[in-house]
Amino acid sequence: MSKIGYIRVSTEHQETARQQEIMCDYQVDRIFSEKLSGANTDRPQLKAMLDYVREGDTLYIESISRLGRSTKDLLNIIDTLSEKGVTLVSHKENIDTDTPTGKFMLTVFAALSQLEREQLKQRQREGIEIAKAQGKYTGRKPIPIDWDKFGRLYGEWKSKSITGRDFMRRMGLTANTFYRRVREYEITHYITEPTSA
Repeated sequence: MSKIGYIRVSTEHQETARQQEIMCDYQVDRIFSEKLSGANTDRPQLKAMLDYVREGDTLYIESISRLGRSTKDLLNIIDTLSEKGVTLVSHKENIDTDTPTGKFMLTVFAALSQLEREQLKQRQREGIEIAKAQGKYTGRKPIPIDWDKFGRLYGEWKSKSITGRDFMRRMGLTANTFYRRVREYEITHYITEPTSA
């Protein structure tokens, strides 16, 4: 029987220190950690953790939102853990699925968590519509970029001297912005992919 920890933050720029501290308090035997959005169900470390856990193990998380962002995804993960005979302990919500109360509370928290996010998105959409109607909303301003530095790193990336992740980190760009900037750079510099014969 092992104590397993799962840690997740949404972006490369967020720190995992607080979650690491919680895992130390639980004295977990192994930690699976990643920096990916919870909306993304294709998370390598999540899959590795689900493959790794065995009957009698206990999985520790900082909060249920670390596992998944939608009720459906979260409950699918919970089902997998239950089928494997793994107990889930969530620090923030004080949930232990080894108890009937814990199982019930987990379902309630998951539903409330999704409802809260949907309401927030709805308020954001309404706020944008009002701002547009008043002529106050123009969208986000583009992030200024050092194209000379970008060009140098682009060359290193294409020659496989650095990875795409290194490139993004050194430019301080998210994945979406990075690939959009790469397209802009290639268009402005007339770079085309080689065609196969």
